[in-house]
Amino acid sequence: MVLSGCAIIVRGQPRGGPPPERQINLSNMRAGAIARRAAQGQPDTKDTPDEPWAFQAREFLRKKLIGKEVCFTVEIRTSLGREYGMVYLGKDTTGENIAESLVNEGLATVRREGIRGNNPDQARLCELEDQAKSSKKGMWSEGGGTHTIRDLKYTIENPRNFVDSLHQKPINAIIEHVRDGSVVRALLLPDYYLVTVMLSGVKCPTFKREADGTETPEPFAAEAKFFTESRLLQRDVQIILESCHNQVILGTILHPNGNITELLLKEGFARCVDWSMAVYTQGAEKLRAAERSAKERKVRIWKDYVAPTANLDQKDRQFVAKVMQVVNADALVVKLNSGEYKTIHLSSIRAPRNEGEKNKDKDKRFRPLYDIPYMFEAREFLRKKLIGKKVSATVDYIRAATGPGESTPAFAERTCATVTIGGINIAEALVSKGLATVIRYRQDDDQRSSHYDELLAAEARAIKNGKGLHSKKEVPIHRVADISGETQKAKQFLPFLQRAGRSEAVVEYVFSGSRLKLYMPKETCLITFLLAGIECPRSSRNLPGGVQVAEPFSDEAMLFTKELVLQREVEVEVESMDKAGNFIGWLHIEGVNLSVALVENALSKVHFTAERSPYYKALVSVEEACRQRKEKIWANYEEKPVEEVVHVSEEKERVTNYRPVYVTEIADTLHFYAQDVETGAQLESLMEAMRAEIATHPPVEGSYSARRGDYCLAKFADGEWYRARVEKVESQAKVHVFYIDYGNREVVSTSRLAVMPPAFSTRTLPAQATEYTFAFIQVPQDEDARADVVDCVVRDIQNSQCLLNVEYAGATCPHVTIQFGDTKDDVGLGLVKEGLVMVDVRKEKHLQKIVEYLNSQESAKSARLNIWRYGDFRADDADEFGYRR
Repeated sequence: MVLSGCAIIVRGQPRGGPPPERQINLSNMRAGAIARRAAQGQPDTKDTPDEPWAFQAREFLRKKLIGKEVCFTVEIRTSLGREYGMVYLGKDTTGENIAESLVNEGLATVRREGIRGNNPDQARLCELEDQAKSSKKGMWSEGGGTHTIRDLKYTIENPRNFVDSLHQKPINAIIEHVRDGSVVRALLLPDYYLVTVMLSGVKCPTFKREADGTETPEPFAAEAKFFTESRLLQRDVQIILESCHNQVILGTILHPNGNITELLLKEGFARCVDWSMAVYTQGAEKLRAAERSAKERKVRIWKDYVAPTANLDQKDRQFVAKVMQVVNADALVVKLNSGEYKTIHLSSIRAPRNEGEKNKDKDKRFRPLYDIPYMFEAREFLRKKLIGKKVSATVDYIRAATGPGESTPAFAERTCATVTIGGINIAEALVSKGLATVIRYRQDDDQRSSHYDELLAAEARAIKNGKGLHSKKEVPIHRVADISGETQKAKQFLPFLQRAGRSEAVVEYVFSGSRLKLYMPKETCLITFLLAGIECPRSSRNLPGGVQVAEPFSDEAMLFTKELVLQREVEVEVESMDKAGNFIGWLHIEGVNLSVALVENALSKVHFTAERSPYYKALVSVEEACRQRKEKIWANYEEKPVEEVVHVSEEKERVTNYRPVYVTEIADTLHFYAQDVETGAQLESLMEAMRAEIATHPPVEGSYSARRGDYCLAKFADGEWYRARVEKVESQAKVHVFYIDYGNREVVSTSRLAVMPPAFSTRTLPAQATEYTFAFIQVPQDEDARADVVDCVVRDIQNSQCLLNVEYAGATCPHVTIQFGDTKDDVGLGLVKEGLVMVDVRKEKHLQKIVEYLNSQESAKSARLNIWRYGDFRADDADEFGYRR
């Protein structure tokens, strides 16, 4: 350091710590005195300004000597220990004589009193002084040579305005003093303001001042100070003044060889501080990385450091998992690749919480999700963004379990991690929307997010923009009615849900495989929902008489349901409710019927109540497949013997019970559809009511989205609406529908389709068109011959009332005999007599009517009618001759 134009401080090479210092005063000369501030506590002393040319002399030596190797000789040592001598630039006395250089530049005067004539050094100085005078250099010139150095502390009333006026641009400066590793005094150029600057974002160990005035260094304080001094003291640097905090100016010092802030951290001389990190302009992540490097190497202040995740394996520290549930708004339940479930909390953030009274209304149940402001919005943000998605998690720390305190509850051990999806930090996104706050820590608390600075910056943005929790607007209120178990409320609500058809819902909770709690967004209510059509294994329950033991596979069923639908958006069809106020119906998620899925995975059985539903065939089909494979709940299933059933069927006699039907449609395969005359009046009244409803509330054209298997309303070519079922969807313009009350099919556009109101569904009145085919006859394979038969039947019985008797069951529909309504003649027998069809020989003994059919066939054959006109065309191995292909 250069104290003035005639005094310097030198140091030896450091060995294991800061080396001792030594002040050397230049002998036989004098430079101007540098300004001094009055001593504190001594009212008699006053500030003294710079003497003329004192600053220039100091600057001349500073630029020439700082950081350079010098050689010096001591000529005089006073009784007070002050040393006077000569200083040479370089390793020996052959180098530049500093005193001579000063005098030569006119920056110092020679002490001529007491000059010894035999001292060549003094003579040389006098000669140089005379030359400087004649050349009018430095102080011998006519200029003033004075500088005014202003201490910012005493000359500027508002340091913040001064800092803001510099707009965070680098300004040239000289470091005048190093108080400790992270606090310096700097002279700002060119205006000569003297300021105290604290390095932004870091803090070094300091020197604590004791009551008696002595200073006690903290561990590594002296080393940190030496580290900064040896690199910056009296060096030319650039400073970015970044902020002013409680009259303390924060800044970053940039040297051509690097940034001292980062170097201090990297060498373990400093730690990051959160409160000033926010104003650091050179990239906070660099500081964190430098600190992390020092921690990993355990250097200096980190020599005893133990990382929060030091005991974790790499696979436990970083992993990819699927999000299964959002707990409140700051924790997730994830499924690891191993199949294990794990709860992780988002590091360093706090979900919205009640700041006021816990629950003002003692009669009302307190529901945090809906009653705490912004808790629901935070949960929904995470649910929509994460549920069912794969995320990357990096464990930051594990918060140890805590016992209950006077005002704090007990917390189990918590794994806290930074969770990202698509490169987005979920906690940061949550905070930036004002849906969570950042936890503040003690400076020595290392258990925090690895992206803590980004979280603080996100919170600052949210506060500035007044988002969420930081908004000045009224907090959102969620009035959600919980009608779970409220029988009276459920009864009032039931018709509304039934009329709605498929309703949107969010699965809030899964009690068991078939019992769920749903949130209905449009209706803003919570309901308990039971899956229809299945019998699911019961979970264990607490009953008044004790604990009910769980049935086998109940846990598997619950886990299956959780993985498929928990916190997912689903569609529900409510059919009915039980006496406890729970709704019963069907739940669909992305085209999957949950009841069918449970049965298909052998985790549930079909209940007899499913027979009336449109999903019965699908349920029975998948159940039969599981039963055959003997999976899970069917593992011990044994098929019942069927011999007795066959025996009984052989003994029975043919039953004739003709009932009136109305034939509505005849297919090309000679299958036909008929309505029961007895229920015709019900169908007519339903149609009238349905068309009146449509006339009052016409459907919005194009609003219906067709899906295979759905029941809907379709506008027929006559302009009237009929009940239909979607059989196939090719496009919006080509939807194949089947008219369930008449049996005909059509391809229509979605503009001619509408939602079927529940009041007119198949639960109110089953589909009226039933499929049948003729008993005892075979239709010819030849297309022309087949067309003749169909034309004949259409002409005879379509759109007419007939009498029908079921003779025996078939693979797809019942086989029947049908009689004309007036003459009671057998229509099928008439076709045989005219030689339009062949007889299908039945082996059952009770079907004696086949004899009459065979006799009529022989007569048609003899007369060579229609298909017999070329004789008997059938091969000898046909069924009629006792052979089966």
